[in-house]
Amino acid sequence: MPELVLETNGRTWTLDPSKSYTLGRDPQVDIVFDDARVSWRHATVGFTGHSWVINDHGSTNGTFVEGRRIQRTEIGPGSAVHLGSAADGPLLSLSGATAVVTQPGQQPYAAQGVGADWARQAPPPERQQADRPPSIPRQQGERPGAGAGEPPVYGERPTTIHQLALGRVMRIGRALENDLVVGDLQVSRRHAEFHAAPDGRTEIRDLGSHNGTYLNGQPIAKGSSALLGPNDIVGVGHSTFRVVGDRLEEFVDTGEVSFSARRLTVTVDKGKQILKDISFGVPEKSLVAVIGPSGSGKSTLLKALTGYRPANQGEVLYDNRNLYKQFAELRQRIGLVPQDDILHKELNVAKALKYAAKLRFPADTTSAEREARIDEVLRELKLDVHKDKKVTALSGGQRKRVSVALELLTKPSLIFLDEPTSGLDPGMDRDVMQLLRGLADDGRTILVVTHSVAELALCDKLLVMAPGGAVAYFGPPEEALNFFGYDTWADVFSSFENYRDYDWAGRWKGSEHYQIYAADIDAVAPQDAQVPPVRGTKASKPKDWLSQFDTLVRRYVSVIASDRGFLALMVILPAVLGAVSMLIDVGKGLLPFPPAPNGELIPNSTATTVLLILAVGACFSGAANSVRELIKERVIYERERATGLSRSAYLMSKVFVLGTITLLQGLMIGVIGFVNRVIPGQGLVLGSATMIELSLPIMALGFSSMMFGLIISALVKTSEKTMPLLVMFAIVQVVFTGCLFILHGSVGVNEFSYLMPSRWAVAAAGTTLDFNRISPPTTAGDTDPLWDHTVSAWGMDMAALIALGVICGFFVSRFLRRHEPEVMRK
Repeated sequence: MPELVLETNGRTWTLDPSKSYTLGRDPQVDIVFDDARVSWRHATVGFTGHSWVINDHGSTNGTFVEGRRIQRTEIGPGSAVHLGSAADGPLLSLSGATAVVTQPGQQPYAAQGVGADWARQAPPPERQQADRPPSIPRQQGERPGAGAGEPPVYGERPTTIHQLALGRVMRIGRALENDLVVGDLQVSRRHAEFHAAPDGRTEIRDLGSHNGTYLNGQPIAKGSSALLGPNDIVGVGHSTFRVVGDRLEEFVDTGEVSFSARRLTVTVDKGKQILKDISFGVPEKSLVAVIGPSGSGKSTLLKALTGYRPANQGEVLYDNRNLYKQFAELRQRIGLVPQDDILHKELNVAKALKYAAKLRFPADTTSAEREARIDEVLRELKLDVHKDKKVTALSGGQRKRVSVALELLTKPSLIFLDEPTSGLDPGMDRDVMQLLRGLADDGRTILVVTHSVAELALCDKLLVMAPGGAVAYFGPPEEALNFFGYDTWADVFSSFENYRDYDWAGRWKGSEHYQIYAADIDAVAPQDAQVPPVRGTKASKPKDWLSQFDTLVRRYVSVIASDRGFLALMVILPAVLGAVSMLIDVGKGLLPFPPAPNGELIPNSTATTVLLILAVGACFSGAANSVRELIKERVIYERERATGLSRSAYLMSKVFVLGTITLLQGLMIGVIGFVNRVIPGQGLVLGSATMIELSLPIMALGFSSMMFGLIISALVKTSEKTMPLLVMFAIVQVVFTGCLFILHGSVGVNEFSYLMPSRWAVAAAGTTLDFNRISPPTTAGDTDPLWDHTVSAWGMDMAALIALGVICGFFVSRFLRRHEPEVMRK
């Protein structure tokens, strides 16, 4: 296999025929060009087995060989390639060679203090193992003779080797002033440091990074440090480091990773297996489709592969790293596009991606850096012409592209998609599948669960699930129908339905296709990865809490501001509810009528009736504000939580925005309800500001009701179930206000009423108005202590009302936890 020397801008690379090399402006590609005419991922150079070939990746300005724009052509010694311009674009000069490859950005080995004999060693050739059929590529990172306990690394040789001098500190980060610059937007400007102590020990120290520093797949607490052992692996962004003697080996995850599942079994209640012994391997840069009839376990398989619901048995390997055990680190390299859109449809495309980028990238990332990455992704997916359109204005296929764009922001190496073509016409179906084919060709591994069988020919591999959650076929899609012995997929699926008890898995495992495409994966029993323990660390907190909270608040305000109907309802609803109370005895005050001729006070029921109406209005408006807010964003929350979103930051952003709106609505209801009432005397707490003192319980009631609404929203499974529960909540609050009947003294009922926010809100207002005098009990001395006309009673009522809201917040947080990937909960 002839090697090829590539020269450009004074730098030289000797290309290894066993590898392919990506050219572009992306700092993570193999050969980087700092020229605006070069696309982010412009082209790839590789050896096909008989010649060297350059492939253009649909670059904006083109690739030119001998002055002619090409898409794919053979090249060799003497060829001249220009990128971006045939006249003066960056020039690649090619010649023959016998030396080994020098990785981009890597100093000559002699300059690194590595022996010359070692430097001249050629990389081990690709070898067919006796137990691996020729049609199954060796997984990247798998080395001949590697033991189960050997640490996983990317590639057989490091991307770059750095020298660690004793007593030296080597800082890692995105900023150019670092000793080791990592051009990855997920890496903070000053991310971490390697400390090489004089006694030979090496320590890794996190510098308060945004996305974390990982030791053997587990996060190091921000600002803390840990000693490194001989087999320890340090993860920073898409780079992995290992200390070997006085060398620091760096392995860059450029996207070309393998993925495999081994003996996955999922068991539910009473031991029923809904996924049975699933094994398959996906080579790098592949597009794999998963199909099967309803009830075959496709969704369960997707959850098992992504860690959302780990399998009870078996393991999922990301380039030979156990995904379940190292999920904290590897989740940054995995993209997931659920069936439902993971976007706020009220925002335009650019703004939706902007907020997503702010949540996923470090806080020290500049706006220009984020916008450049967003523009790059939009151009790659041909969405740049739609960037100013609202998501709701896009077609189904375009919305799916935007969801893919959101995931591509962080450059995941492995992307899962769940029914991306569901509901699309055949033309859009083809467009989406062609998009996925292009993403795989560009250096990513794609797995798509789909019901559509029209474009399976675009895939490299096809996994067919049989009823009961077993594999019925895995291999090339063009051989699948012949394997089943039918002419159409409709016939295959009908046979699944007609012969549900047939042993489809047994038929598959007894076939020649199984021996060729899956036997080697299935033969390796799952085993516990021997990951060295993380020493001297503790669990890391999520990304910068305040930064996330600020971004979430801004995004939520933008979503609300773009919904004019909701804005109008926020004003109209409290205004109408407050105005209704004005119809009740408008000319009467809120205190008892003057004494009757016999000197006794005539009770005035106006106060209790008005407070009843206002309390109902506050309960209804507060709960209505929040009752759908969590359920409508559930898919978005699940995905963002998996990428590192703080649960408390998300919840507090909802509480802050909705709470502010609800408090203003409560103030409006109270002012409208009390403005024309005669309220003689002064308040207990605020003195002459009696109207404000009476409005405070209404405002607090709205806030607590809003928190109850969040509980409902966190519990229900569909938005349709929220309205009946909202009505039920409002009616229950009416009953337990204490305005319809006397609660004090009713054993059981009175104690139960303490759980109702309306009970405490009406009681707080009742202390100000002295309800025990306005509406005296029929039995002398049987007054309600919650209505005592004292400051202490008012304070207790308000404190209880606020406490209910806090308790509700705690339960909402616990309920939100159920909607997180199960591997994170464990």
